[in-house]
Amino acid sequence: MRTIIICLSIGLLLGLGAVAVHAQEPFSPITIPVDVDLTKVELGKKLFFDPRLSKSGFISCNSCHNLSMGGTDNLPVSIGHGWNQGPINAPTVLNSSFNLAQFWDGRASDLQVQAGGPIANPGEMASSHTLAIDVLESIPGYQSEFETAFGSPGIDIERVTAAIAEFERTLVTPNSRFDQWLGGNESALTHQEQDGYALFKAMGCTSCHRGPALGGEAFMKFGIVAPYETDNEAHGRISVTGQANDLNVFKVPTLRNIELTYPYFHDGGVKTLSEAVQIMSRIQLGRVLSDPEVDNIVAFLLTLTGDQPSFALPILPPSTAHTPSPEPFN
Repeated sequence: MRTIIICLSIGLLLGLGAVAVHAQEPFSPITIPVDVDLTKVELGKKLFFDPRLSKSGFISCNSCHNLSMGGTDNLPVSIGHGWNQGPINAPTVLNSSFNLAQFWDGRASDLQVQAGGPIANPGEMASSHTLAIDVLESIPGYQSEFETAFGSPGIDIERVTAAIAEFERTLVTPNSRFDQWLGGNESALTHQEQDGYALFKAMGCTSCHRGPALGGEAFMKFGIVAPYETDNEAHGRISVTGQANDLNVFKVPTLRNIELTYPYFHDGGVKTLSEAVQIMSRIQLGRVLSDPEVDNIVAFLLTLTGDQPSFALPILPPSTAHTPSPEPFN
């Protein structure tokens, strides 16, 4: 608890510093949320890491959104049940609470809605909400923890997803060097990094990559000036809205911790930040950058890596009930 209070104080001070010193900037530092229910957070953490929510007993939320790897899995597309390859790159779960919606196509309105999707997706965790609840109800430790967290007995999918979402709200990454600079530490960024930031703004990148997470607040067509060439079959918002003008419109991804969340774009088709910056400049803005310009922007992007979530892994409640042996991948 003392650690949490100290971290919260640092986050608040960073935010206040930004207002006083860099009020003219379009961004403010990431701060740690202060309105979370810590009992639900702890329960949600256990569920996030628990592979028993999957049909095989091998896959957890952390499998694709690995908190030791920037909140993703560093694969072009994730591997799900039965070694199934997913259709799209796994977006980072870090700072996802700042998103206007979840998934690349925005089909989930919030973190709680998103949390229920992978459990029942046959290509991901391949369970069902009914089966997942049956498993959790067979574990006495979970029964008591849900009662404590929600104030009454009972486990259902709404409570499961609410707890996971509450945990995910805490997965923010404050105290990046960029945040320190916004908070008044003028030496936190080198001249090259500041030049990269100035170019980032001058080119108009902030029209899409805006908000505290530098992204996640808007949907945008990918390939405004020129098309992005890919074999990936995901086409963005059109799959949700059915509107032709939503073809290849995706949620703008966060740039926070971007050095950790490779490979890039919805297809995971780009391995390096330098290549990603050059492609974005060309197909979104119609501009070809020089090598020094690319280097400067990349240098700035590297300053967006914040403090990664740090906590002890949960001790999962043991099951005293008979449950089927995990299914191997095949």
